[in-house]
Amino acid sequence: MDISSSLSIAVMALLLLIACFQLLLALGLPFGEYAMGGFHTILPKNLRVVSLINAVILLFIGLVFLVHTNKVTVLTFLPTSILVWVFTVFLALNTIANAFSKSTKERVVMTPISGLLFILCLMIVLLN
Repeated sequence: MDISSSLSIAVMALLLLIACFQLLLALGLPFGEYAMGGFHTILPKNLRVVSLINAVILLFIGLVFLVHTNKVTVLTFLPTSILVWVFTVFLALNTIANAFSKSTKERVVMTPISGLLFILCLMIVLLN
């Protein structure tokens, strides 16, 4: 297994964990201070829907990286060379946004996770 494949598996694993966290938020668990600016302990219903959509998007991002590194052979028609760059830039911006969150919990917990994901994704796009 090459380094890009290993990195894409790590990316998917982290995104799967964050997707699970988003599902917990969508179910109304009191972790809202760690997400979306930390304004709500329990997310209101409209933001729960956003969390559910976020979970699906995160899983899709992980799948794109797995397809890009040939770890899975579904959705091979996707323009993964472009998508991995788009997602990597998104993660860079997300890391910056988390770093400036008004929520201390979001800054302390989510910024390093997002930053690590950005670095892993950047390594994948630069290696391929």
